[in-house]
Amino acid sequence: MNYLFLASGNGVFNFIIYILIAILVLMVMITVHEFGHYITGKIFKFSIEEFSIGFGPKIFGRKKADGELFSIRAIPLGGYCAFKGEDEDSKDENAFNNKKPWQRLIVLVSGAVMNYLFALIIIITMFFGYGTSTLIVVEKDENIVESSQTLSKMDKILKIEGKNIYLTSDMMKVIKNKKKGDSVKFTVISNGEIKEKDIVLLCDTDFSSIEDNETLFRALGIKYQLNANGEIEKSGIAYQTNRLGFFQTIGRASEYSIKLAGTIFTILGQLFSGHLSVKAMGGTITTISVTASAIKTGGLWSLLNIASFIGVNLAVFNLLPFPALDGSRALFTIIEWIRKKPINRKVEGIIHTVGFVIIILFAVFVDIQRYI
Repeated sequence: MNYLFLASGNGVFNFIIYILIAILVLMVMITVHEFGHYITGKIFKFSIEEFSIGFGPKIFGRKKADGELFSIRAIPLGGYCAFKGEDEDSKDENAFNNKKPWQRLIVLVSGAVMNYLFALIIIITMFFGYGTSTLIVVEKDENIVESSQTLSKMDKILKIEGKNIYLTSDMMKVIKNKKKGDSVKFTVISNGEIKEKDIVLLCDTDFSSIEDNETLFRALGIKYQLNANGEIEKSGIAYQTNRLGFFQTIGRASEYSIKLAGTIFTILGQLFSGHLSVKAMGGTITTISVTASAIKTGGLWSLLNIASFIGVNLAVFNLLPFPALDGSRALFTIIEWIRKKPINRKVEGIIHTVGFVIIILFAVFVDIQRYI
């Protein structure tokens, strides 16, 4: 099972440090994913040929008595857990394709499950250590006269219309398709007190996509600044933390992880429908760059936050029914289970190979188009 990700410091030294940390975050998430496949494979006694961290030339390898190879390879942008007989027929009774379909399904989805659980642990750790993630208004549009019907500077947004808010995308979902002058109930922490505010929208909220923060900020009177490409470079809303009780923290951590997964599905849906430009996507280089930048500006909190997002992203992405991904392999296994016989192994192998090449080319393409 091979994966690639679809996914700057003062001075050269700082830049390199942030990049290395970002790569390490990716590698940890990759290893967690592959370990999910590995541990369930061991439980069901699958024949495992190699567990590798990284791609390319081997720089370290150790073979166990049963022939299983553990290796570290030179390119730290992927990894794999190679099962015997995964893409072809084998006489070994413990080969991947000779195992029962339900066992193969468990092994196939276990990588994504492990990613999600690890991301949830990171979120819980982050929320207990720093507090739950909260959006805070740090700068308002100076042209907006403050009143009881507008957000105030330093308001922490907890809920809108009774729904917990973690991300700007959550805000957009709640107030989508409302009209200028409509009143929306916000629950905020203002001057240390939890308050209810009826906020009047300053423009229509016909959001074009999940990236349409400009409309959101105009509707709420929040200041923003565009760069030369017309993209939001700075905004008057930021993430801050807010400490809650034990059970509230656990509950909000679980909800936050689900929100991240929902955001990823929304992005994919808008990408395929044409409501979101492919320029909003990023491949391996973009993922590393964004991660390094987040660590630089936000420290450990941002590191944990973006690591959890990468973990959930890997869980969702790898369960998609696209050739070469776990979701596609699971689909072939289900078809075999229903038909009582597999689709031609060579045909399936070709489909997965083509899919893997497409994923690589797409990851390269979205990185190139983002920087030209």
